[in-house]
Amino acid sequence: MIFIDDELINFESQGVPELPKASCEGYVDNKGAKIWYAVYGTGFPVVLLHGGLGHSGNWSYQVPAMIDHGYQVVLIDSRGHGRSTRDDQPYTYQLMASDVIEVMDTLDIARAGFVGWSDGADTALILADIAPERAAGVFFYGCNMDDSGARQITDYGPALTRCFSRHVKDYARLSPAPDQFETLIKDVSLMQRTQPNYTAQDLKRIHVPVWVVYSENDEFIKREHAEYLTDTLPHAKLTILKDVSHFAPLQRPDAFNEVMLAFVYTIYHGI
Repeated sequence: MIFIDDELINFESQGVPELPKASCEGYVDNKGAKIWYAVYGTGFPVVLLHGGLGHSGNWSYQVPAMIDHGYQVVLIDSRGHGRSTRDDQPYTYQLMASDVIEVMDTLDIARAGFVGWSDGADTALILADIAPERAAGVFFYGCNMDDSGARQITDYGPALTRCFSRHVKDYARLSPAPDQFETLIKDVSLMQRTQPNYTAQDLKRIHVPVWVVYSENDEFIKREHAEYLTDTLPHAKLTILKDVSHFAPLQRPDAFNEVMLAFVYTIYHGI
Protein backbone atom coordinates (compact mmCIF):
# COMPACT_ATOMS: atom_id res chain seq x y z
CA MET A 1 0.00 0.00 0.00
CA ILE A 2 1.39 3.41 -1.01
CA PHE A 3 1.60 5.87 1.87
CA ILE A 4 0.21 9.38 1.24
CA ASP A 5 0.03 12.24 3.74
CA ASP A 6 -0.53 15.24 1.47
CA GLU A 7 -2.00 17.45 4.20
CA LEU A 8 0.60 16.33 6.77
CA ILE A 9 -2.14 15.24 9.16
CA ASN A 10 -0.28 12.06 10.07
CA PHE A 11 3.02 13.95 10.36
CA GLU A 12 1.58 16.43 12.84
CA SER A 13 -0.18 13.85 14.98
CA GLN A 14 2.23 10.90 14.83
CA GLY A 15 5.53 12.29 13.64
CA VAL A 16 7.67 10.00 11.50
CA PRO A 17 8.44 6.29 11.88
CA GLU A 18 11.28 5.34 14.20
CA LEU A 19 14.61 5.10 12.44
CA PRO A 20 16.32 1.70 12.23
CA LYS A 21 19.14 0.98 14.66
CA ALA A 22 22.25 2.92 13.72
CA SER A 23 25.55 1.14 13.20
CA CYS A 24 27.16 4.07 15.01
CA GLU A 25 26.20 7.49 16.28
CA GLY A 26 27.80 10.27 18.23
CA TYR A 27 28.89 13.90 18.24
CA VAL A 28 31.71 15.88 16.67
CA ASP A 29 32.95 19.22 17.95
CA ASN A 30 33.20 21.90 15.30
CA LYS A 31 33.46 25.67 15.59
CA GLY A 32 31.55 26.09 18.83
CA ALA A 33 28.96 23.35 18.33
CA LYS A 34 28.48 19.67 19.07
CA ILE A 35 27.05 18.10 15.92
CA TRP A 36 25.07 14.87 16.21
CA TYR A 37 25.35 12.20 13.51
CA ALA A 38 24.28 8.60 12.92
CA VAL A 39 25.27 6.00 10.32
CA TYR A 40 23.07 3.27 8.85
CA GLY A 41 23.89 0.42 6.48
CA THR A 42 26.99 -0.17 4.39
CA GLY A 43 28.13 0.67 0.88
CA PHE A 44 28.47 3.90 -1.06
CA PRO A 45 27.98 6.76 1.46
CA VAL A 46 25.12 9.22 1.06
CA VAL A 47 24.65 12.15 3.43
CA LEU A 48 21.06 13.30 3.98
CA LEU A 49 20.71 16.93 5.09
CA HIS A 50 17.36 18.08 6.48
CA GLY A 51 15.61 21.43 6.22
CA GLY A 52 15.44 24.42 8.52
CA LEU A 53 13.72 23.95 11.92
CA GLY A 54 13.51 20.18 11.36
CA HIS A 55 15.87 17.35 12.27
CA SER A 56 17.39 14.29 10.64
CA GLY A 57 14.54 12.04 11.73
CA ASN A 58 12.45 13.71 9.03
CA TRP A 59 14.28 11.35 6.63
CA SER A 60 12.70 8.29 8.28
CA TYR A 61 10.90 7.25 5.09
CA GLN A 62 14.10 7.54 3.05
CA VAL A 63 16.66 5.75 5.25
CA PRO A 64 15.19 2.21 4.94
CA ALA A 65 14.92 2.57 1.15
CA MET A 66 18.58 3.58 0.94
CA ILE A 67 19.69 0.69 3.13
CA ASP A 68 17.61 -1.77 1.11
CA HIS A 69 19.41 -0.64 -2.05
CA GLY A 70 22.84 -1.20 -0.57
CA TYR A 71 23.90 2.31 0.42
CA GLN A 72 25.37 3.70 3.61
CA VAL A 73 23.33 6.58 5.02
CA VAL A 74 24.74 9.36 7.18
CA LEU A 75 22.27 11.55 9.04
CA ILE A 76 23.31 14.84 10.63
CA ASP A 77 21.32 17.19 12.83
CA SER A 78 22.25 20.69 11.67
CA ARG A 79 23.76 22.93 14.34
CA GLY A 80 21.10 24.12 16.76
CA HIS A 81 18.60 21.60 15.36
CA GLY A 82 17.59 18.23 16.76
CA ARG A 83 20.25 16.94 19.15
CA SER A 84 22.99 19.32 17.96
CA THR A 85 24.07 22.37 19.92
CA ARG A 86 25.19 25.79 18.76
CA ASP A 87 26.92 28.84 20.12
CA ASP A 88 26.06 32.47 19.41
CA GLN A 89 27.63 32.59 15.94
CA PRO A 90 25.26 33.74 13.20
CA TYR A 91 24.04 30.96 10.93
CA THR A 92 25.69 30.61 7.55
CA TYR A 93 25.47 27.80 5.04
CA GLN A 94 29.26 27.78 4.86
CA LEU A 95 29.42 27.17 8.60
CA MET A 96 26.95 24.29 8.34
CA ALA A 97 28.90 22.87 5.40
CA SER A 98 31.99 22.85 7.63
CA ASP A 99 30.00 20.82 10.18
CA VAL A 100 29.24 18.23 7.52
CA ILE A 101 32.87 18.02 6.45
CA GLU A 102 33.90 17.51 10.10
CA VAL A 103 31.47 14.59 10.39
CA MET A 104 32.83 13.10 7.17
CA ASP A 105 36.39 13.44 8.45
CA THR A 106 35.45 11.76 11.72
CA LEU A 107 33.90 8.85 9.80
CA ASP A 108 36.80 8.66 7.31
CA ILE A 109 34.46 9.37 4.40
CA ALA A 110 36.51 10.97 1.66
CA ARG A 111 33.65 11.46 -0.78
CA ALA A 112 29.89 11.04 -0.64
CA GLY A 113 26.67 11.74 -2.43
CA PHE A 114 24.46 14.44 -0.89
CA VAL A 115 20.69 14.61 -0.68
CA GLY A 116 19.67 18.03 0.59
CA TRP A 117 16.19 19.29 1.39
CA SER A 118 15.55 23.04 1.69
CA ASP A 119 18.34 24.50 3.89
CA GLY A 120 20.08 21.13 3.58
CA ALA A 121 20.15 21.56 -0.19
CA ASP A 122 21.94 24.90 0.12
CA THR A 123 24.40 23.39 2.59
CA ALA A 124 25.12 20.51 0.21
CA LEU A 125 25.61 22.69 -2.87
CA ILE A 126 27.83 25.15 -1.03
CA LEU A 127 29.88 22.23 0.29
CA ALA A 128 30.26 21.04 -3.31
CA ASP A 129 31.50 24.52 -4.19
CA ILE A 130 34.05 24.91 -1.39
CA ALA A 131 35.17 21.25 -1.29
CA PRO A 132 34.28 19.67 -4.65
CA GLU A 133 36.53 16.68 -4.03
CA ARG A 134 34.17 15.62 -1.20
CA ALA A 135 30.99 15.60 -3.31
CA ALA A 136 30.11 12.89 -5.81
CA GLY A 137 26.90 14.74 -6.60
CA VAL A 138 24.13 16.85 -5.07
CA PHE A 139 20.39 16.18 -5.01
CA PHE A 140 19.21 19.77 -4.63
CA TYR A 141 15.63 19.65 -3.43
CA GLY A 142 13.38 22.60 -2.68
CA CYS A 143 15.69 25.58 -2.18
CA ASN A 144 17.05 28.74 -3.77
CA MET A 145 20.57 30.06 -4.31
CA ASP A 146 19.63 33.76 -4.35
CA ASP A 147 16.69 35.71 -2.97
CA SER A 148 14.97 36.07 -6.34
CA GLY A 149 14.07 32.38 -6.18
CA ALA A 150 11.97 32.60 -3.01
CA ARG A 151 8.20 33.10 -2.96
CA GLN A 152 6.58 35.61 -0.65
CA ILE A 153 4.34 33.60 1.68
CA THR A 154 1.03 35.31 2.46
CA ASP A 155 -1.05 32.30 3.51
CA TYR A 156 0.62 29.51 5.45
CA GLY A 157 -2.33 27.15 5.07
CA PRO A 158 -3.05 23.98 7.04
CA ALA A 159 -0.15 21.85 5.81
CA LEU A 160 2.49 24.44 6.72
CA THR A 161 0.80 25.02 10.06
CA ARG A 162 0.82 21.30 10.82
CA CYS A 163 4.46 20.98 9.82
CA PHE A 164 5.42 23.84 12.11
CA SER A 165 3.44 22.26 14.95
CA ARG A 166 5.42 19.03 14.58
CA HIS A 167 8.72 20.94 14.47
CA VAL A 168 7.83 22.58 17.80
CA LYS A 169 7.11 19.21 19.42
CA ASP A 170 10.23 17.55 18.03
CA TYR A 171 12.49 20.41 19.06
CA ALA A 172 11.20 20.27 22.64
CA ARG A 173 11.75 16.50 22.69
CA LEU A 174 15.24 16.39 21.15
CA SER A 175 17.05 19.64 21.78
CA PRO A 176 19.60 20.11 24.58
CA ALA A 177 18.25 23.69 24.75
CA PRO A 178 14.48 23.08 24.54
CA ASP A 179 13.57 26.67 25.46
CA GLN A 180 15.45 28.20 22.50
CA PHE A 181 13.08 27.44 19.62
CA GLU A 182 12.02 31.06 19.14
CA THR A 183 15.68 32.07 18.93
CA LEU A 184 16.28 29.32 16.39
CA ILE A 185 13.40 30.61 14.25
CA LYS A 186 14.72 34.17 14.36
CA ASP A 187 18.30 33.23 13.52
CA VAL A 188 17.51 30.69 10.81
CA SER A 189 15.00 33.09 9.24
CA LEU A 190 17.67 35.80 9.05
CA MET A 191 20.00 33.40 7.24
CA GLN A 192 17.26 32.37 4.82
CA ARG A 193 16.38 36.00 4.01
CA THR A 194 19.97 37.04 3.34
CA GLN A 195 21.71 33.87 2.10
CA PRO A 196 22.84 32.38 -0.11
CA ASN A 197 23.47 35.10 -2.67
CA TYR A 198 25.21 33.16 -5.43
CA THR A 199 25.49 34.84 -8.83
CA ALA A 200 25.37 32.98 -12.13
CA GLN A 201 29.17 33.12 -12.22
CA ASP A 202 29.34 31.55 -8.78
CA LEU A 203 27.07 28.71 -9.89
CA LYS A 204 29.11 28.09 -13.03
CA ARG A 205 32.17 27.10 -11.00
CA ILE A 206 30.31 24.16 -9.40
CA HIS A 207 31.18 21.19 -11.59
CA VAL A 208 29.78 18.27 -9.62
CA PRO A 209 26.62 16.57 -10.95
CA VAL A 210 23.50 18.24 -9.58
CA TRP A 211 19.91 17.08 -9.80
CA VAL A 212 17.65 20.08 -9.24
CA VAL A 213 14.42 18.54 -7.90
CA TYR A 214 11.35 20.74 -7.67
CA SER A 215 7.84 20.02 -6.41
CA GLU A 216 5.15 21.56 -8.60
CA ASN A 217 3.29 22.87 -5.52
CA ASP A 218 6.32 24.13 -3.57
CA GLU A 219 5.19 26.80 -1.15
CA PHE A 220 8.58 28.51 -0.88
CA ILE A 221 10.47 28.28 -4.18
CA LYS A 222 9.64 29.53 -7.68
CA ARG A 223 9.72 27.04 -10.54
CA GLU A 224 11.57 29.48 -12.76
CA HIS A 225 14.37 29.56 -10.21
CA ALA A 226 14.74 25.78 -10.40
CA GLU A 227 14.87 26.11 -14.18
CA TYR A 228 17.48 28.87 -13.89
CA LEU A 229 19.67 26.73 -11.65
CA THR A 230 19.41 23.85 -14.10
CA ASP A 231 20.38 26.07 -17.01
CA THR A 232 23.27 27.71 -15.12
CA LEU A 233 24.97 24.90 -13.22
CA PRO A 234 27.40 23.14 -15.60
CA HIS A 235 26.20 19.57 -14.93
CA ALA A 236 22.58 19.84 -13.84
CA LYS A 237 19.34 17.99 -14.53
CA LEU A 238 15.82 19.15 -13.62
CA THR A 239 13.18 16.81 -12.21
CA ILE A 240 9.64 17.93 -11.39
CA LEU A 241 7.67 16.08 -8.72
CA LYS A 242 3.93 16.06 -9.37
CA ASP A 243 1.11 16.45 -6.84
CA VAL A 244 3.35 17.37 -3.90
CA SER A 245 4.64 20.46 -2.15
CA HIS A 246 7.83 21.38 -0.30
CA PHE A 247 7.28 18.37 1.96
CA ALA A 248 7.31 15.58 -0.62
CA PRO A 249 9.60 13.28 1.42
CA LEU A 250 6.82 13.18 4.04
CA GLN A 251 3.77 13.52 1.79
CA ARG A 252 4.54 10.87 -0.85
CA PRO A 253 7.75 9.13 0.17
CA ASP A 254 7.47 6.37 -2.44
CA ALA A 255 7.47 8.87 -5.30
CA PHE A 256 10.25 10.92 -3.72
CA ASN A 257 12.37 7.84 -3.02
CA GLU A 258 12.13 6.68 -6.62
CA VAL A 259 13.78 9.89 -7.82
CA MET A 260 16.28 9.98 -4.96
CA LEU A 261 17.42 6.40 -5.61
CA ALA A 262 17.76 7.10 -9.33
CA PHE A 263 20.05 10.01 -8.48
CA VAL A 264 22.23 7.94 -6.16
CA TYR A 265 22.46 5.11 -8.68
CA THR A 266 23.54 7.59 -11.35
CA ILE A 267 26.30 9.25 -9.35
CA TYR A 268 27.53 5.96 -7.91
CA HIS A 269 27.90 4.40 -11.34
CA GLY A 270 29.14 7.62 -12.93
CA ILE A 271 26.40 7.63 -15.54
